This record gives sequence, structure tokens and C-alpha cells, in this order.
Amino acid sequence: MTTKKIGFNRASIHGILPIDKPYGITSMDVVRQIKKVVQQKKVGHTGTLDPFATGVIPICIGQATRLTEFLMDSTKEYTGLVELGTETDTYDSLGETKSIKSTESISYLDIQSALSGFLGRVEQTPPIYSALKKDGRRLYDMARKGENVIVEPRLVDAFEIKLESYEEPFATIFVRCGKGFYMRSLAHDIGEILGTGAHLKTLRRIRTGPFSLEDCFSLEAAREILTNGNYKEILRAPDSALQHLKKVVIDDSHLALVRTGQSLSIELGLPAGIDNEFIRAYSCEGELIALLKYKELMKQWFPKKVFDLA
Repeated sequence: MTTKKIGFNRASIHGILPIDKPYGITSMDVVRQIKKVVQQKKVGHTGTLDPFATGVIPICIGQATRLTEFLMDSTKEYTGLVELGTETDTYDSLGETKSIKSTESISYLDIQSALSGFLGRVEQTPPIYSALKKDGRRLYDMARKGENVIVEPRLVDAFEIKLESYEEPFATIFVRCGKGFYMRSLAHDIGEILGTGAHLKTLRRIRTGPFSLEDCFSLEAAREILTNGNYKEILRAPDSALQHLKKVVIDDSHLALVRTGQSLSIELGLPAGIDNEFIRAYSCEGELIALLKYKELMKQWFPKKVFDLA
């Protein structure tokens, strides 16, 4: 039976599509496949997952692409399987083996002790095989050419790290972290501390900001639903990425000011904020109008992003 496609205005598609990224493709591969179906230029992901990794990757479409920064900066949760005793050049299972060592002497408590040093705000050195840039060039391009590259450590946040199980030589580790945290680096660094070497064998992202695996669609299912025009079944509203921000309703008489980029004084009835605080602004009908940013010195809210979701 032939599936009947439903006609719809593709330019009206604005929202966030949580995808469970499959193994073996890049984050940009996911973007390209969704972009091909919705036929929109404005499609983007909200945080790279390596090809060997799977899990949550929210895809922003249309006006929602203007909110990617909020998801990129959001808290992430991962479950990683670390293989002790085998070190690779890429810190994952796809790289070339650099060393193999015994893990017989390593205990559950040894790994727990090693992990405790990575909790909180710590310095972490990203893998040289990564998409980060140095002097305008991707690190992985420089590494593949055999160039001697010094990668500087960066401050990252690990809010929670838990050793879920250990069956020699495999340790399953849960991490809740901030932006820029590399699970591959964590695996490598654990191996350094234990003296066995290690690499990240598998990785699954189980949450990005408000989106968990339970919210996600497979890439195949998402393509089929979007092709049939039933995008409202799977798209989350753009402001679903902003629920951590306070909300304000703008009176109809002041909507024109916001839409034309003019500031709103707290004397108009808006609440006072903290300097540089963001707030969601809605019309009386419940439509997301703008993101406002507060300037304490002026006691005014300035439109930072204005939306047209019609």
C-alpha cells in the first residue's frame, strides 16, 4: 500500500525534534537527513555526538534554530562503557590500539577512587581527535596529518559521576555534566590514573536539557512521519527549550514595541530582573513573542530575539 503524503506549508515548521541518534553516523548526517525531508535551510543540531555514540540529539527546525545555544549550554547526561587495559589514539573504540595492559589488580573501589577526582569544576584536556578548532583548523585534521599539536586543558563541570558496575575489564559510568565535557577524555584519564590505559568503548547520551530518551524518535520514524506531513505529532514547541526561564505576558498595547525591537520599562508593569537575565515573553493568546534581556542599570527589558511562529 502506498503511503499518501499530506500537503503542508513547510515554511511553517518551527520546533524541536528530539532524535535518538543511531550508531555510525555523525550529528551533521542527522541534520542533513531531516533537512532533506522538511526542505528548510534552517535546521541544526544542539551538541555533537561522535559517530560511535548514540542517544539524545535535539534537532532545531525553523525559528527554533535561534534557540540552539540554550540547549548547547544545557546539562547533559551520559552512560559510558569504559574498557580498561586497552588504550587507543582516539580514546574510543574506533582508534588504533596504543597499548594493552593487565587489569587483574584493579578493583571496583580503585575505579571509584579514580572517579572522585573528576567531580566538580575540573580541568580536562580534550582528545586531539575532536572537532575543536585551533588556529582555525579542526584538531582531527591536524592529528590525521601527524602534526604535533598541543591541546590546552579547559574548565568543565561534572555535577555527578557514578560507577554503575564493573566486570573486568569493563566499567559502566554515569555522568551528568555541563557543556564541553568529553567522556572520551574521562575514560582516557581514568586509565592514566589506574596505570592500565583505557578507552571509551560505547557511549549513550540519555539526556540533553529537558529532553530524555523517552522523548526521542528514531531517525527512521522521524523521516517517515515528516514525509507524511504529520510533523505536529513529533515536534516540540520552540519554547520547550526555555522552560527554565521565567515567563511574562505582554499586553496587546505593548506588543508592537517588542516586535520592533524597542525596550520595555518595568514601569509598564513588567517585573524587575537580574542584570543580563533572560525572560520568555508571550502574547495574551499564549504565542511566544520574544526573549527579553534585562538591563538593571536602565531598569528595562530589551528584546534579544523576536519570533514569528506563524
